[in-house]
Amino acid sequence: MTSDNSLEIWVKVNAGASRDRIDGWMEDQLKLRVAAAPERGRANRAVCALIARTLDVAPRDVTVVQGPTSPRKRIRIAGDPVTLWTRLTALYPGSDLPAPR
Repeated sequence: MTSDNSLEIWVKVNAGASRDRIDGWMEDQLKLRVAAAPERGRANRAVCALIARTLDVAPRDVTVVQGPTSPRKRIRIAGDPVTLWTRLTALYPGSDLPAPR
C-alpha cells in the first residue's frame, strides 16, 4: 500500500458519469465517478486529475499502476504516504484500511 515516497490505493471507477466526484469508501477501495468516457485513456486521465485536485498534488504525481482497462484500478500517488493518507481519510472517512506508517 505504501512505499517511502508514495501511497497506493485501489479505486472503483464509474466512467461516463454526469460529473467528476468521489463517493467515498466501498470496503477497501475508493469509489469515484468521472464524466470522461472509458476510451483511449480519457477516463484514466480524469481519475488521476480528480485525485490530484482532491489531494492537492500535481497531476503528474498520480498514476494508474494496475487495471488501466478495468473499472478497478490501483493508483499510485507520489508524496509522503502518511500526509496523503491523512488528507484522504479526513475528506472521506470510513476506510477500514490501516494507516501507513
